Amino acid sequence: MEYHVMLVEGNRLMLEQLAHAIKEAPGFTLAARYQDPMDALGQGVVFHPNLILLDIDQQSGTGILADFLRVFPNTAIICMGERWQSEVASHVVQSGARGYLVKPFSAEELREAVDTFGKSGMEVSSHTMAFFSPKGKSGKTTLIANLAMSLAQKTGEQVGIIDADLQFGDMSVFFNLDAKSTIVEASRDVDFLSPISLNNYFLPVTDKVKVLCGTQNPSLNDKVEIEPFVSVLNMSKNLFRYVLVDIPAGFNPTSIAACEATDTTYLVAMINGGYEIRHMQRALEIFKDWEDYKERVKAIYTRVTPCDIAAKLQIEELMGYPVEAIIPNEYLVVSEAADNGRMATDIQPDSQLSRSINKLADKIIGHKHIRWDKP
Repeated sequence: MEYHVMLVEGNRLMLEQLAHAIKEAPGFTLAARYQDPMDALGQGVVFHPNLILLDIDQQSGTGILADFLRVFPNTAIICMGERWQSEVASHVVQSGARGYLVKPFSAEELREAVDTFGKSGMEVSSHTMAFFSPKGKSGKTTLIANLAMSLAQKTGEQVGIIDADLQFGDMSVFFNLDAKSTIVEASRDVDFLSPISLNNYFLPVTDKVKVLCGTQNPSLNDKVEIEPFVSVLNMSKNLFRYVLVDIPAGFNPTSIAACEATDTTYLVAMINGGYEIRHMQRALEIFKDWEDYKERVKAIYTRVTPCDIAAKLQIEELMGYPVEAIIPNEYLVVSEAADNGRMATDIQPDSQLSRSINKLADKIIGHKHIRWDKP
């Protein structure tokens, strides 16, 4: 697609710098440029732009945006600011802008921004999920990896995984990724990033699924501070329709922050005796401090045998709480997929494991008709 860009920037020197970047970007033509937004509103229609880059740093923010949306109702608008501000970005997107871009930017960053916002928009409808295990060894890494692939395949949307199990995260091993930049670097640099530059810290698994890998060494866990980590998570909402966060087992500052910052917390435990249900009950007691915990906290049990509606109902009765999903014990399927560098949902899509994960994906997407007693 060829973009005919109208640039509106109040600072003359910045106007020249951004105009140069637009001219250097393949597929972009600078149709018009203005310092005064009133001039752009009065004269810009004759240039028929299909993309407007609008500076809102020195204007009345959404007020000037509303004027441009009224005059250019069929034109994509990306707002610009000198630094990333989550609240401002959310506000302008909810008001009708296609995205929010930090200036100055290069020709490559402009192309990537338009491509990214064209695929996923920004955070208006992003859904974030934290996966928490009371004691570890729950199978949540396998669950997250396969669930991410299922969500991407079913929706065609962008899906991001953040490996925040800071000491023993193994998402990079699971996907066979060689990470040069990890959550350590992303958290360190977040004050200087925007969603577009943060995107480079995620490694692609497919064209729809990307992973922000965990620390390369357990000793680096203290390099990820809570506030920058939450900033990375919040910024990721602008890149992905679904964000899945793998967090450490047990209650610690990282897991607590992730649960509080996400829409849904999945408590994941592997059935291996009677203690797991008790551990889940004790974990649930802590989450009951949230007024809306019944909507936000959901239970998942893995390695359930037999994996049928009777087992689900029995677990619910013992736990005293609804169970969102049960996942069967199919170790051989998972091992075969891993040995072939693929996901279980790909290598054996008709297996009970794949069907269970796909059912969970459907529930997340919003298919209310799913029933766990159906194959």
